[in-house]
Amino acid sequence: MERLQKILSARGAASRRKAEEMISQGRVTVNGVTACLGDTADPERDDIRLDGRPLPQAPRNVYILLNKPRGYVTTLSDEKGRPNAAQLVADCGVRVYPVGRLDMDSEGLLLFTNDGEFANALMHPRHETQKTYEVWVEHYVPGGEKRLARPITLDGYTIRPPKVCLQKAEGEKAKFLVTIHEGRNRQIRRMCQAAGMTCVRLRRIREGGLELGDLPLGKWRYLTADEMKKLR
Repeated sequence: MERLQKILSARGAASRRKAEEMISQGRVTVNGVTACLGDTADPERDDIRLDGRPLPQAPRNVYILLNKPRGYVTTLSDEKGRPNAAQLVADCGVRVYPVGRLDMDSEGLLLFTNDGEFANALMHPRHETQKTYEVWVEHYVPGGEKRLARPITLDGYTIRPPKVCLQKAEGEKAKFLVTIHEGRNRQIRRMCQAAGMTCVRLRRIREGGLELGDLPLGKWRYLTADEMKKLR
């Protein structure tokens, strides 16, 4: 048995929050009886209807890797009306959601799926999935990579020591490869600031066993069977 709002969301009828509103408005019935918020049902056996119509069949699960450009938010609703990364994967044919986040000014690897259980498991803190970024900074001075590699406290949480590799330095500009284990809000930008540098560009190129590779900016592809095996 599952909560009705979860069933409606899984069938693509609405988000869970919107589904709760529909149930509260009396628009959902189970076996002919108007449902109440908090009710459960068996999606395989019960006759669940929205506005008198049967729910659509459950869509197939899809798993997508997007190379997100700058300027796109990852929240599904934005009060400022800014472009949404979900718009870039809308042609996959089903409604999908981002797994984790990548801030508007950052680019690179971002996962999408309609498999809620998979997404929740992947984002659970126990996984501590390693993420690697290309990081371009200004105000670099020799030794900046050592300062960047120090563990600092963010939001009351002390991060694990990141792995930092200096790729090139030209005057006060430099490029690093940075691998972190957490995903605190704007973590790498705040790490750079604490190290006396300003992050001017940030691109995620690796997450767990996944590689961004040569996927063009703004394009997406399905995960391969081998990639799914690594994630699971």
